[in-house]
Amino acid sequence: MKIGFACKYKHNSLDEKENSKIEKDLNTTTTTLRHMSSLNTDKKIEKLFDIVSHNLESNLKLITYVNTLPEELKMLRVGSDLLPFYTLEEYKIIYQKNEFKNLIENKLKEFGQYAKKNNIRLSMHPDQFCVLASDKESVIENSIKEFEYHADLIRMMGYGKEFQDFKCNVHIGGAKGFQGIIDILPRLSKEAKNVITIENDEKKYGLDECLKLKKYCPIVLDIHHHWCREGERIQIEDYRIQEILESWRGLRPTMHYSQSRENLKQIGQSENEHFDLHNILEKGVTKKDLYAHSDMLWNNETNNYAKDFLEIFDIMVETKNKNIASIDFFKKIIK
Repeated sequence: MKIGFACKYKHNSLDEKENSKIEKDLNTTTTTLRHMSSLNTDKKIEKLFDIVSHNLESNLKLITYVNTLPEELKMLRVGSDLLPFYTLEEYKIIYQKNEFKNLIENKLKEFGQYAKKNNIRLSMHPDQFCVLASDKESVIENSIKEFEYHADLIRMMGYGKEFQDFKCNVHIGGAKGFQGIIDILPRLSKEAKNVITIENDEKKYGLDECLKLKKYCPIVLDIHHHWCREGERIQIEDYRIQEILESWRGLRPTMHYSQSRENLKQIGQSENEHFDLHNILEKGVTKKDLYAHSDMLWNNETNNYAKDFLEIFDIMVETKNKNIASIDFFKKIIK
């Protein structure tokens, strides 16, 4: 079993300066397109090189940190912002320069080799603007570029060679639904097709819609999204769990786990009390209020529910406090 966290590192110290320094060292940075546009060509190249150098180095430091954790916690979602503006034509030219190519390929190769050597499970998650099932061709084209950017990173890390040796997760999102994903798959690279997974969301495309894709790619179950959308806690003996497992073709699947924000305590929600969607909504909380992720996995009753899934799933924890929350969850469930 593995429990992971997403992208960023949080330092758990009372000293804010120490936190800031360490977090800056282990986390990626970026800048705005507006700022880059204000620079002349030489300054633009210099600025981008500095950012990329920092990001690749911080990524190596982050995975080194992950390797200090117990074996069960060696799981990491890699951030999408390693190479800013990579899909924009103006910057593609810059990224083709030898100094960029050599740096990126060497550092990502080192990162991938380290992960494989130390049995660290990796994934990525393009943002909500990657809508492969859109009904607009311009959006589809941009989404393919965005997904293939992730595939490029994964390829340079040494993955994408086999089915699900790396997970790159998206939502269905677009108006074409599951059929839009089926239609787009032939346009993806081999590596992209090897790593793509589809996750249920809390709004339009729930688990049942995603399972229509089970023959095409693995399905990632998000139990919080499912609860928000359906008002139910899916149980491990549910027939749909077996369908999810089948979509992974014998490999151990990943699921996502989060909770609603701690401000539910303000309406009397106890940390040891079951989340009942109907009762929560009756107290004036909206579904939109429930979507945002909490700082920590603060509701122990829900943690006990999620714990059962570790029999057959690895769990990616999605919280504001990142590694601090995943470690806390791990400690709670192994007591």
